[in-house]
Amino acid sequence: MTMTTKSFVIALLVCLLLESHNAASAFVQQRTIESTSRLTAAVSNDNNDGLSSSSSSSSSSSAADNIKRRSMMQMAILTAATVGMPTTSNAAGTKSRSDGYNVQKTDDEWKTTLTTRQYDILRNGGTERQYSSILEGEERDGTYNCAGCKTPLFLSKEKFHSGTGWPSFASALDGVEIEKKNMLAASLGGSEVRCRNCGGHLGDLFKDGYIFVGTPAAETGKRFCIDGVALNFKSNIDGTEVIGDEVPSRVQYYYN
Repeated sequence: MTMTTKSFVIALLVCLLLESHNAASAFVQQRTIESTSRLTAAVSNDNNDGLSSSSSSSSSSSAADNIKRRSMMQMAILTAATVGMPTTSNAAGTKSRSDGYNVQKTDDEWKTTLTTRQYDILRNGGTERQYSSILEGEERDGTYNCAGCKTPLFLSKEKFHSGTGWPSFASALDGVEIEKKNMLAASLGGSEVRCRNCGGHLGDLFKDGYIFVGTPAAETGKRFCIDGVALNFKSNIDGTEVIGDEVPSRVQYYYN
């Protein structure tokens, strides 16, 4: 057995050990401290630089945020195994976002119907900055739909505050397509999540839901880490719709 293989085996064992309540609670406390430092720096950068709508700026922040998105599970794993472990995965995936999907539009048509940030995320597999979507703090009863084709994707009852800065859900509706990966790869690096109707990139699915004690994710073991910009929210109370590409006027940090 090579060193890399041993590291993967050790990493998998660590994941299983984290299922105990005491280990999970301790990890959450450590994650909260580390996340606070990262998120403070992220917000500071937002205040200094603003949210750029240019393609180059969006692509740069996407690459950095993809690494942050995956760091939660990897921080726990790397405590016991630091050799040979993958530190990033390709959120954008390699499968076509057009072939085989019901909604068919040319690239120019997508650019016309979507905002700059929506296009970057849904069609290019980008990632929004943490806490840059108003939907992260949305708590009303309703449904989260695809910003590209209005397909229902998530229910509000499955939403929880993960402290990552991205809207998180414990489960998804049939309109969500999950990238097919082998169990080990999916557990360590996550799986891409798309809209089943138009192929738009939504975010990633991680199998670390058990860490979030007291949330719906603790029951499903799943955390759908979704870009709010890729969604629109429709309230069940008064039917109003909130566009996920709206930037919140005030950031509220949540830690469960």
